[in-house]
Amino acid sequence: MGIISDTHITTDYDKDKIATLMTQLKDVFKDVDEIIHAGDICEEFFLDMINEIAQTRCVKGNLDNIKDLEKFVKFTVGRYNIGVIHKLPENLEDFVRENNVQILIFGHTHQPLIKGTDFNILLLNPGSPTMPKAPLEKPGFKKPLARPSVITLKIDENDILSTFIITLKL
Repeated sequence: MGIISDTHITTDYDKDKIATLMTQLKDVFKDVDEIIHAGDICEEFFLDMINEIAQTRCVKGNLDNIKDLEKFVKFTVGRYNIGVIHKLPENLEDFVRENNVQILIFGHTHQPLIKGTDFNILLLNPGSPTMPKAPLEKPGFKKPLARPSVITLKIDENDILSTFIITLKL
């Protein structure tokens, strides 16, 4: 599964940058059976372009201009219930319990994240391939850089999960 968010692509976006992004997405997502877009895709023509790589599920972000997108979707892969939302809810623990999800994919922050929680939920945020923000600084580490990114998620036939943040070259 390929995971992307916060592309913010509109009809007036630089066509060469769209072409470069699509070339890289086709390469990075070449073996995925589905793409998840966690909102702020902005316009339908870009959703159509991503759909050419693989079937795409997309949720509504705060800047989307696409009809009929839901704010939250849930589906199952193997033994995992996966939820997709653009912005994390204020009470995350209650939200994931009410919706019975083990993995929650979200966007909005433009910062990539793979993180487990104290209440046993895996949070995945692919960052943004077009408008990245650096992750938060951590004492003892170099200052992080803002890098365009997406995530891949694989759940094998034994329900073993592997996920990776992939930095793009845009």
